[in-house]
Amino acid sequence: MTGTRFRTACISMVATVALLTSGAALTQTHAAAADPAPAPWPTLNLPDPTPPDYANASNWLKVPKHPKAPIHPVDVFYLYPTSYSMETPSSPVIGPVTDPGMRAGAQESYARQAAAFAPYANVYAPYYRQIDTATKAQLPQAEQNLLTAGIPTTDAIAAFDYYLRHYNHGRPFILVGHSIGSNVLANMLGGYFTKHPSVYSRMVAAYVVGFAVTRQFLDAHPYLSFARNGTDTGVIVSWNTEAPDFQGVNPVLDGNVGLVINPLTWSHTSDAVPASESLGSLLPAATGPWIRANQYADAQIDLARGVLVCSTCDEALLAPASGPVPAGIYHRYDYPFYFYNVRANGKARINAYLAAHPSSE
Repeated sequence: MTGTRFRTACISMVATVALLTSGAALTQTHAAAADPAPAPWPTLNLPDPTPPDYANASNWLKVPKHPKAPIHPVDVFYLYPTSYSMETPSSPVIGPVTDPGMRAGAQESYARQAAAFAPYANVYAPYYRQIDTATKAQLPQAEQNLLTAGIPTTDAIAAFDYYLRHYNHGRPFILVGHSIGSNVLANMLGGYFTKHPSVYSRMVAAYVVGFAVTRQFLDAHPYLSFARNGTDTGVIVSWNTEAPDFQGVNPVLDGNVGLVINPLTWSHTSDAVPASESLGSLLPAATGPWIRANQYADAQIDLARGVLVCSTCDEALLAPASGPVPAGIYHRYDYPFYFYNVRANGKARINAYLAAHPSSE
């Protein structure tokens, strides 16, 4: 068996165990199963797949001050983007939930993503294990999906299940993710929620941003639907941001054409929407927290590519080439460019849901 086939077999074996226990579903390219291989753990240096103990408060990035008696009628369940990097070649490909670097990155991502919802929702965000950034970038998309459908997804499902049993108490909720966090949310939407329709009925919306939600994925899961406007509920919201001159292969999408909603107008048209429609962006400061910039980012959907194009931002400063990511990919800024529009939209969708389900208030 070649090295590539052996590696694929090991990954497939790990993911299959996880999928059998979680009900998660792969969301993009499905890798064919390779020949079985013995003892995959030492070869790939993967950890025990048993999820962390989410009864341990230290395994949560964010919970309300009084997690079992929060102040808002709606919750947010947040999964942060890729934040783990191996410190040494002998470090695990999927890092421990206690990894300091991953935790620091998760906290930074929270501040410019899920914090948009904090003024009006109770935010619950678990720490969950992730694939090493560099290793993931070198793998074919099918293998990336298999790894993500394994330990990261089973960790997230375990955390979500604990949240439902101990924190949620029947309240409606919003799912929020980015990058690998959105990939995991897509796995949950395509698997876990199939088996838990009563839970799905309480979903206000799922912000599956920084990941390609394709028409094929929705066709395979007909109970799911993509957002049509700024106030529909029970829907998926998604976009991936690029510079106007980028025409290469976006490694975030890997050739997939995603569905897109414009976060300035919450429409599907390809009309250019000026930055004057922006309620404000978050941009990096020289030091410290990111700062607000008013009317900074415009937005236009490229229907052929399945991306959102921003033409008013400083591409050389914000999206230079970095490792496997070419110049012009605004992946890091999917939420920050439209931070305050996302904040307003989350509130609008909550209001619409509560108006249609008054007993939820």
